[in-house]
Amino acid sequence: MKTYSAKASEIEKKWIVIDAEGVVVGRLASFVANRLRGKHKPTYTPHMDCGDHVIIVNAGKVALTGKKYDDKRYYRHTGHPGGIKETSPKRILEGRFPERVVEFAVKRMIPRGPLGRQQMTHLHIYGGAEHPHEAQQPEKIDFAAQNRKNVRIA
Repeated sequence: MKTYSAKASEIEKKWIVIDAEGVVVGRLASFVANRLRGKHKPTYTPHMDCGDHVIIVNAGKVALTGKKYDDKRYYRHTGHPGGIKETSPKRILEGRFPERVVEFAVKRMIPRGPLGRQQMTHLHIYGGAEHPHEAQQPEKIDFAAQNRKNVRIA
């Protein structure tokens, strides 16, 4: 018996839409990362991009558990001595690009390298309820209803 290895011509990509309103960020990011990589498919091949296209709407209305909204920190470095910068999810969600909280969470769950960067191009995140991908006829997934822990109440 031989091990199956998917070829580029055999890979079938679907489009899915997820509404992120009130959904816990980490759980959503884990689900989306698996979909982007293609690990939910029986034909998963680690060295091929066999994942789906994922559209996330209402990304600005996600929830964080515990005190992460105020206490969590994102760090980056400018490249200059003493150039470390920090920000919080509160500042990002209330700022100009609230969808970046979800993007950062998913990006850190995808492997670093050329394949990971290619898979991240299949992630489309929108802060509002509208998206311009209706022509692709995306399948709607009700992520909040899959598990009671997926939604943060109050």
